Amino acid sequence: MKWVRLATVSAWALTLALGATTGALAAKAPATRTAAEAEPIFADSATRGGFILVAPGSIPTLVVDPADAAVVRHAADDLAEDIKTVTGQSVSVSAAPAGKTAILVGTLGASKLIDQLVAARKVDVSRLKGAWESFVIATVDRPLPGVDKALVVIGSDRRGTAFGAYEVAQGMGVSPWAWWADVTPKHRDTLVVRAGVHRFGPPSVKYRGVFVNDEDWGLYPWAEKTFDPERGDIGPKTYRKIFTLLLRLKANTLWPAMHHTTAPFNSDPANAKLAEEYGIVMGSSHAEAMLRNNVGEWKDDPAKFNYATNPEGVKAYWDERAKLNGSYESLWTLGMRGIHDTGMVGPKTQQDKVALLDKIISDQREILSREVSSDVTKVPQIFVPYKEVLEIYRAGVKVPDDVTIVWPDDNFGYIRQFASREEASRKGGAGVYYHLSYLGFPLSYLWLSTTPPALVQEEMTHAFDTGARNVWVANIGDIKPAEIGTSHFLEMAWDIDRWRGKSQRQFLEDWSRRNFGPALAGKTATLMDSYYRLNFERRPEHLEWLPKAESRHLSDYTPDEVNDRLRAFRKLVAETKATTAQVPPELADAWFELVEFPIRVSAAANVRFFAAERYNELIDNDQVMARSAGAAAVDAQSEITALTDKFNNKIADGKWRWIMPEEPADSQWRIYRARPVPMPGGGLISDPAKFLAVVDGNAPAQSPITEAETFTTNTGWRLVEGVGRGQGVMIADKPGATMSFTVDVASEGRSVQLGVLPIFPDGQGQEIALDVSIDGAASQKVSWPRAVGSAAWAQGVLDNMLKATAGPALAPGRHTVTVTARTGRVALDQLRLVTPEVIPTHENH
Repeated sequence: MKWVRLATVSAWALTLALGATTGALAAKAPATRTAAEAEPIFADSATRGGFILVAPGSIPTLVVDPADAAVVRHAADDLAEDIKTVTGQSVSVSAAPAGKTAILVGTLGASKLIDQLVAARKVDVSRLKGAWESFVIATVDRPLPGVDKALVVIGSDRRGTAFGAYEVAQGMGVSPWAWWADVTPKHRDTLVVRAGVHRFGPPSVKYRGVFVNDEDWGLYPWAEKTFDPERGDIGPKTYRKIFTLLLRLKANTLWPAMHHTTAPFNSDPANAKLAEEYGIVMGSSHAEAMLRNNVGEWKDDPAKFNYATNPEGVKAYWDERAKLNGSYESLWTLGMRGIHDTGMVGPKTQQDKVALLDKIISDQREILSREVSSDVTKVPQIFVPYKEVLEIYRAGVKVPDDVTIVWPDDNFGYIRQFASREEASRKGGAGVYYHLSYLGFPLSYLWLSTTPPALVQEEMTHAFDTGARNVWVANIGDIKPAEIGTSHFLEMAWDIDRWRGKSQRQFLEDWSRRNFGPALAGKTATLMDSYYRLNFERRPEHLEWLPKAESRHLSDYTPDEVNDRLRAFRKLVAETKATTAQVPPELADAWFELVEFPIRVSAAANVRFFAAERYNELIDNDQVMARSAGAAAVDAQSEITALTDKFNNKIADGKWRWIMPEEPADSQWRIYRARPVPMPGGGLISDPAKFLAVVDGNAPAQSPITEAETFTTNTGWRLVEGVGRGQGVMIADKPGATMSFTVDVASEGRSVQLGVLPIFPDGQGQEIALDVSIDGAASQKVSWPRAVGSAAWAQGVLDNMLKATAGPALAPGRHTVTVTARTGRVALDQLRLVTPEVIPTHENH
């Protein structure tokens, strides 16, 4: 029998999955082939030892023990439907086989049929026993009397079995996004199974999931008006689709929608019951302790949501949820914040906040020990030091050893703190709460999904390596704009080594191949790689700069930089349109949703903003060019409206009506969203060709920028492609790493400005720091404080760059700049020659 290992798990993750204490210095397993690199389950033609599973007139029985978990039956039903979608053949799901071939699906210890196979030594399950969410997919000869061949799926637990059934579907070519993004699988008349055993799991991260959030503008109106109008809300019908998506992505955890528009998840007992049926571990966000949606469930006076003055009232509120949900598999959030994602009310001093939070956590655990399990250390619990809670935690909050500390990012993809050696070795270990979508200060990004996979991979891999292995949750907003990012995040959570050391483009090509096929994979990856790179420089929701006195020029870009940016977007759109013509009709809807729409609408948003800006700049002095630019802005706005209408009303026969708003969507939370761009009236515009000809003209002859990857010498820095400007950024993992650059200064009075990513250094450090030496002179320290909420931080996350200058103004000629990291995880993006007039004076000391 042929053995193929398809999943790679580090030794630390394996230890964690089996319930042992984690440790920050645990060794990693040697690298082996990952799932994507191993031999597939199905073949395109007959193979030695394999067999035909499905063919015209020949179909298997899909066998599931009725006593197995409900999620196993759901997964089996979905697999039968997937087989029908791929082959056109209907497969029955039953308790016993009825032909010569069968698909046997079951959980170890919960399926009599599977246990009989194991007892007969038909399949080796020694590595499954006691493992977390693991499974085996194997071919077995003569598994039962009357059955010649079987494809067998065996899970170590209920979710492991479900994951195995959905893995078989993916092996046939069914994307996890088949329903959510209309990815039509390729038709296959015959399904041929390769002989062998395929082993998956345990996962790298124990609890892996998403937070459906800020659903007011997309998911809620779509569910209310289109998908479930009878209910008029996000309810069991919608959650069933979300649960199935999670299982197809090998995820197990959900923080449900919680805004004021949506009825609280637990206000309808059918929601929690359905989650248990699907094996989904329900949790709640950092703002919703003890599975309580405070926005919709706290009915008392808001002033009484104060543990300092009303502990018994709040405790009774939490106790009610623990009684109702105590029998379900849940991930309980401890601590307390305000009713709607605001700071905890009551205590004034930091010491008082620490003392009250310690009391709150103790009382919450007493509730859990009374209502859920007498051994509270066996109840999965998390503590999320989000925003101001991180400073309270750092001031001395005593988080119990078995509680997982879930570190947050800064809402813009940069993780604020990584576990220390002591924090990582706690029994509860560590986790991460990460944003792929965000509503809040300084500006939100809810419209499109533009966080580069390269950044997510860098941050989450480092988090994993420093101990964040128990819980990963990503805020994905409305689901629909974040399909690629969600896939990437959860694939890393399942198998951290799958993408370790690989580039953003390699991931995008693999993902595109799985969803669009090999013919489109390479080109799609190139298009999306460019999309992420361009939008990382400035997200489409962040096209707003603070006005400078009376100046109408609102952005920080020079006219040449604006032209470069718009030209790159126009080239990307042209290439996208050319590729669209090659997309098969059955994939046209998926292509529009996943590729064409985000590229074209983000490009139009940039043209709209910068062309309107050019109109404002020139209208007093060059009316001909101004009116041409104004027309380009108006046309871009029309393009956005038309693309949005197509998404909502025309693709997939109107399936997604109301899912995609046009940003800015409404007048809510205006302080956190870019202002609408004023458009010139019809009589104030002319042919846009003149403006676009300037945009499409030649690039500036001489660039003042030296990209970090163009170093002349390098000791200790590594390239991360796909994030930052140019090819990527150079990251120093340890202090002392050194790079040198050659810069040519053409004119007097130019200084060197350094641009770094606004990441947070290792540990609990509060600043990024470099030593810079020019032409061998004494080094100068250049540093950037990392104070979340400050003006410098806000500018840094909107620009995705922090800037500071080093050394005196340089004389014309060639100079050598040497940069040495003073802290770990410094990410140098570029060096730029600037004149004193534009040199920022902040963050340089």
